[in-house]
Formats: sequence, C-alpha cells, structure tokens
Amino acid sequence: MNDTIQILIAMVIYMAAVIVIGVLYARRANKNSEAYFLGGRSLGPWVTAMSAEASDMSGWLLMGLPGVAYWCGLADAAWTAIGLAVGTYLNWLIVSKRLRRYSVRANNSITLPEFFSNRFREKNKVIMFLAAIFILIFFTVYAASCFVTCGKLFSTLFGVPYQLMLIVGAVFVLLYTILGGFLAESVSDFMQAIVMLVALSVIVIIGIVQAGGLGEVVDNAREIPGFFEFFGLATPVVDANGVQEVSEAGKPLFGAASDYSLLSICSMLAWGLGYFGMPQVLLRFMAIRKEGELKRSRRIAMVWVVISLAVAVFIGIIGRQLFADAHLTKSAAENIFITMSEAYLPSILAGFVMAGILAATISSSDSYLLIAASAFSKNIFQGIFKKSASDKQVMTVSRITLLVLALIGILIALDENSVIFEIVSFAWAGFGATFGPLMLFSLFWKRINKAGAIAGMVGGAAMVFFWKLVLSGLGGVFAIYELLPAFIFSSVCIVVVSLLTKAPSKEIEEDFEAVRTGAVGESQ
Repeated sequence: MNDTIQILIAMVIYMAAVIVIGVLYARRANKNSEAYFLGGRSLGPWVTAMSAEASDMSGWLLMGLPGVAYWCGLADAAWTAIGLAVGTYLNWLIVSKRLRRYSVRANNSITLPEFFSNRFREKNKVIMFLAAIFILIFFTVYAASCFVTCGKLFSTLFGVPYQLMLIVGAVFVLLYTILGGFLAESVSDFMQAIVMLVALSVIVIIGIVQAGGLGEVVDNAREIPGFFEFFGLATPVVDANGVQEVSEAGKPLFGAASDYSLLSICSMLAWGLGYFGMPQVLLRFMAIRKEGELKRSRRIAMVWVVISLAVAVFIGIIGRQLFADAHLTKSAAENIFITMSEAYLPSILAGFVMAGILAATISSSDSYLLIAASAFSKNIFQGIFKKSASDKQVMTVSRITLLVLALIGILIALDENSVIFEIVSFAWAGFGATFGPLMLFSLFWKRINKAGAIAGMVGGAAMVFFWKLVLSGLGGVFAIYELLPAFIFSSVCIVVVSLLTKAPSKEIEEDFEAVRTGAVGESQ
C-alpha cells in the first residue's frame, strides 16, 4: 500500500469519527434553536475549555504560526504567542463568569448580538442588527482562512489542484455544521483539541531528534541574522515575485537582521486584545452548565494554550534547519508542518497527524459558520424582520445562510497564494475592535448606554478597515497592527458618546447591579 493511500485512510478514519459525533448529537441539537446554537447551556468544564481553544486557534496554529517562525524567525511568532496567551488568561479570568451570569439576566441570551441588544433593553434592535452584520462580515473572512488551510493541506498531500481540494474541504465542513449544531461542534472540538496537541508535540520531538538535538537547532537558528532573537527579525532576500533567493550551494539567502522595535512588540502583543471580542470563545462562556466550573475550565485552557503555542513556534524554528530550502515563499512556508510530518512519520501515523490540521480547520470553520448563521437567522430574520418566526423557520434560514456564507468564503479563498496568517489577522482585528471594548464596558461600566455601544462598534470596525487599507501603507507608526489603534478608538467612542448622551434607564442599572453582586444566582 503506497504512502498516499495510507495517509488518506488515516484521515478518512478521523473524519468518520467526527461524522459519528455529529450524528449522535444531531437529535439533541435540532430540538430547538437554543439547543442548536448554544447546546442548551450544558457544556462541562473540559469541553468548554478545550472547544473554546480549538475553535479559536484553527489551522492557523498548525500552519500559520509555524510558517511565520520558519519565514522570519522567532520574534514575530513568539511575541504573537505571548500576546495570545496573556489575552486568553485575562479573558477567562475577568470576562467568563460575568458574561455567563449576565447572559442569563439579559433575557437568557443565546447569541452575542442578542446579549448586547438585551443588555441595553433596546426595542428597535439597532445593536442587534449591527452586531449581526459585523459577525457575518468578519466570520466569512475567517471561514475563508480555514478553507485555505484545507486547500493547502490536501493539495500538498495528494498533488491535486488547490481549488478542487478547497471546495471538497468546504463541503465537508458545511455538511457537518448543518448536521450537528453547537453541541456536536463543541464535543468534536474537544477531541480535535487533543489531536492538535498530540500532533504538535509528536512533530516537535521527532524534529529535535532528526536535527541532532536541541543544541543543534539553536546553533543553526543563530547562524541566520536575527532569526533566533526576541528583538531582531530575519530578512529573507526575495526576488520581484516574492521568492527567496538561493545561493549556488543551495542555501537560502538572508539579508542583515532588522531591528525589532517596541512598536513591533506592542503590535504583536495586541493580538491578545482580540479575545475580548471573539464570539466563538465568548459563546463557550455563555454555554457552560454552571458558572462555578469556569475556574477549572480556565486552568485547562491555559495549559493547552501555552503548550500548543510554544510547540507551534518551535516547529518553525526546527523546520528551517531540517528543510532550509523547501519553502521559498511566505505562503509556502505555512506547509512546513506538513513537510515534517510526511518526512519523519510512518505514512499511517502521518495521516493521523495531518488529521490534526484537519481537526483545527474543522473546529474553527464550523464555529465561524454556525455563529454567523445564527447572527442572521436568529438576530436579523427572527429578531427584526419576522418576529413571529417559528424555531423550524429559524433553523431553515440558518442552513440556507450557512450555504451562502460557505460559497462566499470559497470565493475569498480561491487564490492559492493566500497567507493564512494575514487573513486571520484581519478578521481577528475586526472582532477584537468591534466587540472587545463593547464587551468589557458592558460587563464592568454601569454608565455605558445604547448610543455609546453603537458608537463603539461602528467606530472600532471602521477604524480596522481604515487603518489596514489606508494608513498602514504609510509605514512607520502606522505599520502597527490595526487591532491596537482600533481597540483604543472604539473605547474612546464608547466613553465619550455615553457621557455626552442620556444615562441608562433604572432597569438597565438594576440589571447591572444584580449581575455585579451575583444576585442572578448560580443555579441559572
């Protein structure tokens, strides 16, 4: 049996397991819209933690982050990982309990737009509509990044055209999401988080052995100017097409190391701010069965995150020694995990490791599509246009929305030179700036009002686009990651507009105090 068939068999076994989970939970998931979109608030601490992190990290963890480390060295990847680890911890520590409590108080909200709308007791549903639209926009971009991962994975493994494999992967994700809903997605994400962690750990251990030990890896990395530094950056010498040049001896060429400024560090650390507005993580806080179990979930999540991020970064460093000239473009660098898996593992095991990438992709894209579909069907269709819509109608509209979003995501991902890291970074900034400040102020500032909430959402989203598309090209201070200035601008909009307009009603303030003091009740 040839290697390709063995890899394929292993991946088929894995996908079959995922489908079985979908089938097992399909009946419970389709009972009503709350069960489909939030799992009936029945998640335990392990599933809550692992599914939150698996859906958050996606194929970016196994391909995007190692690719960054492989291409330009330690600094960008490591500072990003540090920012994400800190952001993860703070989100679980200060947001999770209060959001779980507040979502119950806010008329048992089961989606993020619904929570914001009910939090401010709005009647005309402006906040709900805007939040749902932004979720549709940014999650479609996010889903596209997952489809790029599928396309690159299968194209690299089987030598099949990228676009065909992109479509095959998207169809599988779509069918699975339609079948099982949030509960199946969360349970399978638990399994996928384990697969991702094992896959990363196995490859990094084997890579170190093949490289001749940890010392050899470090020595090789230090030979490349700026490659193994926290305050420097390697600079690949590339031609007009972005392809790294190679010496006559076959060695990839690097220029002088670039300085890694405080501005660059702040830019990478700013990734951590994104967590406060990330719907796929925030929904897990709302879905856990008991508020008191969130502390255990936080500890589980942090262990997984720290190990996974550290190992993913180091895979890129190891890969640059073992396969120095294998990937000569920034986009191709994201295949280093696949290259190492195929080279050093028996084919059947390589297939299961490849399933780690598939796991990451599925765990994220089904979350993104499901949340985006719920934003339209539950918050726009039922919440605004047809308030009398039955649960059956909401579910039907949701599935139609899933199909449309998947098609748009495929169109965005058609370019096989797409860089996963760059696609994810834009969508991450969008969510972080649009919802992050609003979430924090909604949970911890009594004076925030509806006008301030709208200003914060619109201001944050607009600044992400403006900074990315207009200002970033100017270089200098404007080259900073757009999430940081947009997050600050959104926060300023919320405070200024709230203070200049009418204070919240007495009922809204009573809700806030009940949540702050814990009067909502643990049983809820």
